[in-house]
Amino acid sequence: MSSTRRGARLARLLTVSSLRSWDAPQDLTERAELVVAELAANAVVHGHVPGRDFRLALQFHPTAEVLRVDVTDARGERLPRLPHPHEDAPPLALHTGRYGLAPVAALADYWDTVPYPPSGKTVRAVLRTSPPASSPRRRPA
Repeated sequence: MSSTRRGARLARLLTVSSLRSWDAPQDLTERAELVVAELAANAVVHGHVPGRDFRLALQFHPTAEVLRVDVTDARGERLPRLPHPHEDAPPLALHTGRYGLAPVAALADYWDTVPYPPSGKTVRAVLRTSPPASSPRRRPA
C-alpha cells in the first residue's frame, strides 16, 4: 500500500471489509480496525522511505478465532516502543509518535517486531476473539 495517509486509511478499510467477508466476530473486527489503523499510521509516519510502500498481511483462522496482522515497512532501524511507565499517556490514545504501540499493546493479545530483510521490519499483532485479560505478552528481544 502507498506510504501515505490515504494508504493507511485504505489498510484500515481493507481490514474491516476482509474480516466482515470472513464472518469474523464483531469485537475482533473492531479491535483489528484500531490495531491496523495504528500500525499503518506508524508505517507511514515512521517507516516511510521515498519510493517504498508498506505491506499489510492478514491471516484469520476461523476455527481458533485468531487474527494475525503484519504491517511491514522499509525502516528496520526505527523500532516501535511502548511508553515508559512514568509517562502520562492514556492507554488507548491513538496518537502517532509519542505513544508508540500503546494502543496495539492494549488491544492485542501479543505483538512483536521482526526484521524484514534486507532493510525493513514487520510489526506483528495477534488478536483473539476475547480481548486480552491482562498485559499483552511480548517476546523478549
